[in-house]
Amino acid sequence: MNDLKIDFEKVNGLVPAIIQDAESLVILMMGYMNQDAIDLTLETKKVTFFSRVKGRLWTKGETSGNFLMLESMTLDCDNDTLLIKVKPAGPVCHTGNDTCFSEDNKSNTLFLDSLRQIIKERKSNPTEQSYTSSLFASGINKIAQKVGEEAVEIVIEAKDNDKKLFLNEAADLLFHYLVLLEAKEVELSEVIEVLKNRHKRK
Repeated sequence: MNDLKIDFEKVNGLVPAIIQDAESLVILMMGYMNQDAIDLTLETKKVTFFSRVKGRLWTKGETSGNFLMLESMTLDCDNDTLLIKVKPAGPVCHTGNDTCFSEDNKSNTLFLDSLRQIIKERKSNPTEQSYTSSLFASGINKIAQKVGEEAVEIVIEAKDNDKKLFLNEAADLLFHYLVLLEAKEVELSEVIEVLKNRHKRK
């Protein structure tokens, strides 16, 4: 991120910075940054802008505590707009909304992408303390067996009315299913593509 070749000439030494939630991919806000703001952002890992109203650097969350924790910073094809992915520490807008565009940012489903990256890491760099690593070490037959066991358990829980137990079994099944996909070197997006194609044919 330190070697970005940014063109500051088009907007008087400033570039627009689009802020995106690294997990949900929802656009949170847009601000302007100069080189000092970028340098401070990279140093502190808290997104800092240049306020055109205040005429100074301004770290988002310096008053509210709702910081934008830096995950990545990339430059567009014209070298004059930044896309900054963050983990927000709270609501982003001063109105209390999740975003400055009055959109909700509460979906947990894209957490699956983060979980998949952790699973990939446990496969590539196994540790003795990791349950996930131990699954990969046990081989495909054991992983497939675990998926079968979890599937049976969720069927059993589905017949009862204990929501908490059902949710726990559902989480176990989903986790082991993701491990199986990784063991088979199949991306979740490939499975989703099959579902999308089926939907198109209906």
